[in-house]
Amino acid sequence: MLRKSHCKNKKIIIGVTGGIAAYKIPQLVRLLKKEGAEVQVVLTEAAKTFVTPETLAVLSEKPALSQFFKSNQGEWNNHVHLGLWADAIIIAPAGANTLAKMAHGLCDNLLMSVILSARCPLFVAPAMDLDMWLHPSTQSNVNTLQQRGVHIIEPTEGELASGLSGKGRMAEPEDLFQGLEQHFQPTENFFLNKRVLITAGGTQEAIDPVRFIGNHSTGKMGFAIAEQLVNLGATVELVYGSVTQTPPIGCHHHHTLSAIEMKTKCEELFPTCDVLIMAAAVADYHIKDVAQEKIKKSSDSLTLELVKNPDILKELSDHKKPNQITIGFALETNNEEFHALEKLQKKNLHCIVLNSLQNPQAGFAKDTNEVTVFCNDGSSFNIPAQEKSKVAESLLNNLSKWLTKQNPS
Repeated sequence: MLRKSHCKNKKIIIGVTGGIAAYKIPQLVRLLKKEGAEVQVVLTEAAKTFVTPETLAVLSEKPALSQFFKSNQGEWNNHVHLGLWADAIIIAPAGANTLAKMAHGLCDNLLMSVILSARCPLFVAPAMDLDMWLHPSTQSNVNTLQQRGVHIIEPTEGELASGLSGKGRMAEPEDLFQGLEQHFQPTENFFLNKRVLITAGGTQEAIDPVRFIGNHSTGKMGFAIAEQLVNLGATVELVYGSVTQTPPIGCHHHHTLSAIEMKTKCEELFPTCDVLIMAAAVADYHIKDVAQEKIKKSSDSLTLELVKNPDILKELSDHKKPNQITIGFALETNNEEFHALEKLQKKNLHCIVLNSLQNPQAGFAKDTNEVTVFCNDGSSFNIPAQEKSKVAESLLNNLSKWLTKQNPS
């Protein structure tokens, strides 16, 4: 099985400041891009002396930014947006001047504005002459940054640009890359080598050959979870209904339409799976008598008799083996927590993931979501509103930690 990079699909800003070590940054960009990361380079003016924006733009496949405003376009490079966009920021090389600015909150260029706007982890790779590195003011600034949670990638010893030899060389691009890889590696990975059955999308219940009853589910959340499961090394059986996008690569795909079709496929796959995650929006009812021909518009009203669909999640969960995990989703519009906890108990689940239509950033067809997870031991955790891909990542990392505690073997 091929190794999956933990930097894959991560959004990483590389901040380049003035220093001879800047010539190594194109290699860092290449490493991150090769492993599937999305890279945005932000340079200071001094950095351009040592590495060209054009080189970094070609390698990152994005314009390398250095100014607040795009020349002759009347647009600006939104530092707030950039700071919130990134999953991680790495400043390399970081000279003594940049470390001092960061420690004291100075904001005189685009890069510093991005740093002050960021909420993501921040990595710093210092590079300078040995006496500058050992100077008490530099060490004080480094200590201040560490106390604030900044990750310092220590410089190494070797020959320096001044001709002296000692500590001050920026860590090599491969070491910077490994630092990011280790950061993104989940501390617990319950899903590694597990077989996971996940459902996604909505179901369609036929009225006649051309019409159906359905819902607004697009499958975005389920697909995001399936993709992240693949990244975590799981074997993924993805059963999906009505969706608006292409299923993620790396899964075994099983397309169904009605609740009955989805139930049949899930019953076939579940006995050999370790985990079930039921993210699909399954219709509660189907038409009792489906018309064999298109129903003509012949009267002012039409009465359809609906029959309850089987509860796929409950039936599978009630028949699970002792080592099988079942996790459900609940989309609610009122008394959200009460209904979610009720489903957690009635459906005999390990966890249930609640999202509410009362939240404008959650629900069907949105690119963002916010969820709260309730577990059968009484614990819970919240994942704040963000892109569904990031919700999926955080959800599975938190579930992984909880499930590892429940199943320490």
